[in-house]
Amino acid sequence: MNINMTRRVVMAAAAATLALSGSVQAGGHTVLEELHFVIPGGAGGGWDGTARGTGEALTNSGLVGSASYENMSGGGGGKAIGYMIENAESLDNTLMVNSTPIVIRSLTGVFPQSFRDLTLVAGTIGDYAALVVPADSDIEDMDGLLAAYSEQGPDFAVGGGSVPGGMDHLVAAMLMKAAGEAPTDLNYIPYDAGGKAMAGMLSGEIDALSTGFSEAIALAEQGEVRILGVTAEERVPAYDSAPTFMEQGIDTSFVNWRGFFAAPGTSDEKVAEYISALEAMYETDAWETVRARNGWVNIFNPGDDFRTFLENQEKEIGDLMTELGFL
Repeated sequence: MNINMTRRVVMAAAAATLALSGSVQAGGHTVLEELHFVIPGGAGGGWDGTARGTGEALTNSGLVGSASYENMSGGGGGKAIGYMIENAESLDNTLMVNSTPIVIRSLTGVFPQSFRDLTLVAGTIGDYAALVVPADSDIEDMDGLLAAYSEQGPDFAVGGGSVPGGMDHLVAAMLMKAAGEAPTDLNYIPYDAGGKAMAGMLSGEIDALSTGFSEAIALAEQGEVRILGVTAEERVPAYDSAPTFMEQGIDTSFVNWRGFFAAPGTSDEKVAEYISALEAMYETDAWETVRARNGWVNIFNPGDDFRTFLENQEKEIGDLMTELGFL
């Protein structure tokens, strides 16, 4: 069965399920009375922004009656995954947000589980990565950062809201490798969440920060950081003053998917409801407001498409991490 046919089958099943369950308003909008989001990191990070932005769009558009959020940081995301697995029978209307790190951290053994231990719902957005410095830093572009790195050596620290060998570390190492530096020589300082990492940079604990582009945009607009580069192939309209790394001669690009998982054993009917609500969200003004504000790229990989995508990414990232010396 090809991907397009798989998607049609999934959505047909979703429509049939909703018709039977009575979860359709007179106006045709799919409605879940409530939806609870489990967020594997602290406030201010990419997972937090994705869950809250998605909940905002779903509720403002009337697709979901009410949304609630629970930040559950710890273990590089493993605490939240363990919670979803251990409490599977009691978790109704609950989705956990995650992203590329669920693949990376499983490969590196940060936690024993993988995406296969959860019920896959859908990938929903892509977010580019960025490298930022404080707004008052003497470093104005990547040439300046590389010069400071060359001068300071191991004293030059780059931080991120993920564990060593995690996504923020991997992106920073990819950039250094593309710039002609040894990626394993980078002094990377891990923080438990993007917000803590940003605070660490602003307080002078680190010289630069590897982070999601959406988080970088928010702080750049507040005048707190300078975005040195974004991992897109072309400038992103949401913040087109940020240069790409490619236009600065660093030939690399990267996009981090984000999406949602349900507890293991979640019924096909419930998964179909989740998928229908998320698919309908893309057609709403409420979602476009959230998406444009954050500079996200729309993607939609429901069900089996999501599994195929994750399996392919697992192989690609595993090969890259081996090359970089992380595995």
